[in-house]
Amino acid sequence: MRADDPARQERLRAINLELVLRRLLAAEAPVSRTELAAATGLTRPTITRIVEELIAGRLVTETGATSDGRAGRPRMGLRLSRSGPAGLGLDIRTDGLAACVVDLTGSVRHLAFAPFTDTEAPAVLDRLGRMATEAVDAASREGLTVVTATLAVPGPTDGGIVRTAPALGWRSVDAGALLTERIGHLGLVCAVDNEANLAAQGELRAARSHTDGVPDHFVYVSGSLDIGAGIILDGRPLRGSHGWGGELGHLTVDPDGKPCRCGARGCLQTYASLAAILGGEAPPPGVTADAAVLARADAGRPETLAALEAAAHALGVALANVLNLLDIDTILLGGTYALLSSWLVAGVEAEVNQRVLSAGWAPITVRPATLGPDAAAIGAAATVIDHIGADPAAWLAARER
Repeated sequence: MRADDPARQERLRAINLELVLRRLLAAEAPVSRTELAAATGLTRPTITRIVEELIAGRLVTETGATSDGRAGRPRMGLRLSRSGPAGLGLDIRTDGLAACVVDLTGSVRHLAFAPFTDTEAPAVLDRLGRMATEAVDAASREGLTVVTATLAVPGPTDGGIVRTAPALGWRSVDAGALLTERIGHLGLVCAVDNEANLAAQGELRAARSHTDGVPDHFVYVSGSLDIGAGIILDGRPLRGSHGWGGELGHLTVDPDGKPCRCGARGCLQTYASLAAILGGEAPPPGVTADAAVLARADAGRPETLAALEAAAHALGVALANVLNLLDIDTILLGGTYALLSSWLVAGVEAEVNQRVLSAGWAPITVRPATLGPDAAAIGAAATVIDHIGADPAAWLAARER
């Protein structure tokens, strides 16, 4: 036997574990061992051994008998476990802070909110640290083990560093390190990503669990503290060379327009953000900006309806440029825009269908996002599915230690 045979065998085991688990992650119904063998090309004894490992590691569970359409007795089905690893998502959003736990099936098991008025990084991260502890405790009571934590922020990130988040007044804040310090007792390291990117991935995952979901190409528009976009092409996020793509709020819609706090003029942010829709009028004490806009729109205030119309026009102009460049025909309005979609969809649709070259033979679809304002928190928590799916052997090894 060659000296490197054990290492090679261990590597082969890891590959086979990943291959089988990914098949189960993609399955819409329980799968039998026979079906797994046919789909992967692995032998039945190998499938049996791998499945036993996955069951022992709380990644997979047996369900009732299932039929694969063949003659003979029904076979025992396999599905993802609801009592194994889980992910924690933390989000800084317009109406406060959110903490979410998602299990391996993609199901939301915990979702909590807290208001915040102090946007200074230490205060925000202190509160998120406490919410993380409460969420992990709640998950533990349901038999779950939280293994990943991801923070969604309204701005471009570089590793754990938030390069800029103008709505929060943050610049070069190492949110990953600061939050990891606050949740160190949980044994978690906190990753950081842009909230629109995470929300788009959450929407994609939710869509794939329904046959009538969104296609594999769409632009998710986040109307939160800032305006961002998560772009999905061929079922994958389009991030750019540094991961900083999607800053839709700083596309120019009028070169000679209003000054933006980024230093440019005429950015979409100055026409379609919540602050722009409010027209400089502060919300009443204790009322968030999105709640204030929604209440004023419901009341039919003329200035609010006019501001929403202007916002829809500006959004349509900006998005038409994106769609012409990328050949995408679906727009999802997320964050607060999902709540305001009744006042935005028609105006955005009118602009993009007029301005996008291909709209004459492939009309553009504009609709509210499925997950609404919770998309970023859910998407952040659901990164655990990719984490475990990419390396189930690491999870099994950690459980043995």
